Amino acid sequence: MKKIRFHANVREEVRAIEQRAAMDILMAIHRYAATGAGRVKPLSAEFEGLLRLRAGNHRVIFDETEDAITIHRIRDRRDAYR
Repeated sequence: MKKIRFHANVREEVRAIEQRAAMDILMAIHRYAATGAGRVKPLSAEFEGLLRLRAGNHRVIFDETEDAITIHRIRDRRDAYR
């Protein structure tokens, strides 16, 4: 399983999300780190080099190395790319 790292701002973003949705998002991140399973796509333009994990109505923007996943932001799909 890969290590999961969060940028400092991500903790505040997760706390602002309704608890049930936040738990679903964290479970999706953990599942991806453990198995590689999830709806992940590479991003382009401004977010070139980053990946996106879809978790319900939220998007997890992250990058990945061989041994770690670094979460940059977790936002509602309407605001994820602004």
